[in-house]
Amino acid sequence: MLIEYEGTQYHGFQWQVGLPTIQSELEQAIRRFCGQSSRVMAASRTDAGVHAKGQVVSFWAKSTLDTMTIVKALNYYLPGDIVVKAAYRTRDDFNVRRDALSREYHYYILNSNTRSPFSQRYALLVTKTLDIQAMKEACQLLLGERDFASFTSSLDDSRSTLRTVYEAGIDDDLTCPLFSNERNKERLVIFRIVANSFLPHQIRSIVGLLIRLGLNKIGIEDFHDIMEARSLGLAGPVAPACGLCLMNVNYPAPLGS
Repeated sequence: MLIEYEGTQYHGFQWQVGLPTIQSELEQAIRRFCGQSSRVMAASRTDAGVHAKGQVVSFWAKSTLDTMTIVKALNYYLPGDIVVKAAYRTRDDFNVRRDALSREYHYYILNSNTRSPFSQRYALLVTKTLDIQAMKEACQLLLGERDFASFTSSLDDSRSTLRTVYEAGIDDDLTCPLFSNERNKERLVIFRIVANSFLPHQIRSIVGLLIRLGLNKIGIEDFHDIMEARSLGLAGPVAPACGLCLMNVNYPAPLGS
């Protein structure tokens, strides 16, 4: 299934005892609709407070209903901040995580001297002017297969800190009337990154270091040296979760019927 969610009220995607998570809400909705328990798997396990526009999840259920009926039924039982956008029947050996070729994330930054009530849940406020050109140059250092140990403080199941980044860049010429206003010298800055997979907190750690670079607290050489050091957690504080959104998961073929 293709789903969207506003992650502010949730402790991440993955199920946790006694805490609200995206997985627990989905499994509860499936149980109420299908009358059976089914484990939900996700293409990318987002952290607490992170949003998703293009998350892909899978589950197994005994049902002959058409996919649109399933979409409507699950949305009936789900809370308003989680929505199923589409459902597909896939082959039996489909693995929503391992079969994914890449994941695309965006991180939203409001570069403004005043906060906006409309962006508090979806963008990080940076009040000082950012050096966008320096940030764009640093993004080029991320491309290709790299060791991103400096951008995580813990290892995931793979135990490897090597990841392949296919795209990385900064967009600063976009307008969003709710978030930005030229008259007030507000600017919406978006960091976008596409990779085969990500380490825990990797993207938010990269963003945190990019912002330090954009504020001239470090230079491009420092960014390079921190990355090449391959030392766990060296990049420093991670950016808040509110600005991060999973936009798309790419597969080698259409998901199904």
